[in-house]
Amino acid sequence: MARTHKGAGAPAPGGSTTPSTPTAGGGRTRRRIDRSHWLYIAVIVAVAAGILVGLTAPEVAVQLKPIGTAFVSLISMMIAPVIFCTIVLGVGSIAKAATVGKVGGLALGYFIAMSTFALGIGLVVGNLVHPGEGLMVGSTGYEAPASEEAGGTAGFLLGIIPETLVSSLTSGSILQTLFVALLVGFALQRMGTRGATILEGVRNLQVLVFRILAMIMWVAPIGAFGAIAAVVGETGVAAIIALGTLMIAFYITCIVFVAVVLGSILKLVTGVNIFRLMRYLGREYLLIVSTSSSEVALPRLIAKMEHLGVSKPVVGITVPTGYSFNLDGTAIYLTMASLFIANAMGTPLSVGEQISLLLFMMIASKGAAGVTGAGIATLAGGLQAHRPDLVDGVGVIVGIDRFMSEARALTNFTGNAVATVLVGTWTKQIDPERVETVLSGRAPFDEATMNADGHGSSDSAVDDAAAAGEAPSAAAVATDAETGTRR
Repeated sequence: MARTHKGAGAPAPGGSTTPSTPTAGGGRTRRRIDRSHWLYIAVIVAVAAGILVGLTAPEVAVQLKPIGTAFVSLISMMIAPVIFCTIVLGVGSIAKAATVGKVGGLALGYFIAMSTFALGIGLVVGNLVHPGEGLMVGSTGYEAPASEEAGGTAGFLLGIIPETLVSSLTSGSILQTLFVALLVGFALQRMGTRGATILEGVRNLQVLVFRILAMIMWVAPIGAFGAIAAVVGETGVAAIIALGTLMIAFYITCIVFVAVVLGSILKLVTGVNIFRLMRYLGREYLLIVSTSSSEVALPRLIAKMEHLGVSKPVVGITVPTGYSFNLDGTAIYLTMASLFIANAMGTPLSVGEQISLLLFMMIASKGAAGVTGAGIATLAGGLQAHRPDLVDGVGVIVGIDRFMSEARALTNFTGNAVATVLVGTWTKQIDPERVETVLSGRAPFDEATMNADGHGSSDSAVDDAAAAGEAPSAAAVATDAETGTRR
């Protein structure tokens, strides 16, 4: 079946695509105007307006709280379908990636270890900085679903089991959704080729879900205005300071994670300096900053990793799969934002709740990047599963989420670039001399030939993996789950 692509990369935030480029056959894909920057500008204006109203007319600002609550409700509406689709497709990606042998096994092991470590770092920094502490933001009286209020261990475990498969998507219980999604994912794997059609249906459903989510995100400026105005109206300048502290702490944490954690691992294993690698990927970083999404740089990362000297099979498996399972920046964001919301609402998470939240995020964060609003939906899902009374606080984060998205995207992208070099080294499918030649600038990347070499879309990596006999479905599932590309 023919594949259709949206420009040279994944959909940009808000549903628009990047400008078209020449294809290998000499034709051009249809150009569509990228309007995502207007959403970014609108959020900035809305946040500024909300702060102004909150400081000058606090009594009026507090009355605007239902606007922020309405936006959170729209996001909450999408939690169950987002988690269901990403988990079902994610289970398929894990199972298929594991079948490619050493490359898939090493990649998945590294992804799980690093994303878990990143989640842990977010918790540690959050507990050290205590973001949001003292704000005492009021709640609008969100009522937890009955299934999540059962007391005791027995009640908790019984509450995970839904009355029916379908009710898990409508009951409001995220743990029930997660449980059923895992069952469906593993069942489809057991069905083998007979489950391929159903998986394709879930993949198409995910495209629909993410399209709706992108539409909802276009009203984010309105929600951000109401939420920020209400918070500033209640707490005054303290809210601005708290939000600023969270942003600064998050950016510093991401910088330290990239420079120290990823840099040390890369240097010890391969001898490559991470700053030289980042300089080599400079154009991709500019592209990511301009769109707040690492997805748009996926095809270019594939091409540049191959040019660097990593074998095509390794690149074809590691890069697309990493875009679903190696989301270090998103992992740090999820845990830090959760602690901020809990502290801001005056009900901090206990150590046990933090650990259980980390375990939930380990699974639910897979596929949380690349689509506008998916990170917010995953954050809301984690809170709803463990502390439903905190879900309303997500509205406070909406106002600064766009400002934090660049750091998330850049960290995710760097993590996947480092992972590709590491897996290539561990499997001895990388040319060290070529790496040195490229990073020293003696063999510059040829921008003009990227599309001619078949890197106009991320599917080229899948084709390369297939040609090498490396089970292309592993890369295909991961890439399609993120970008919504139809196969």
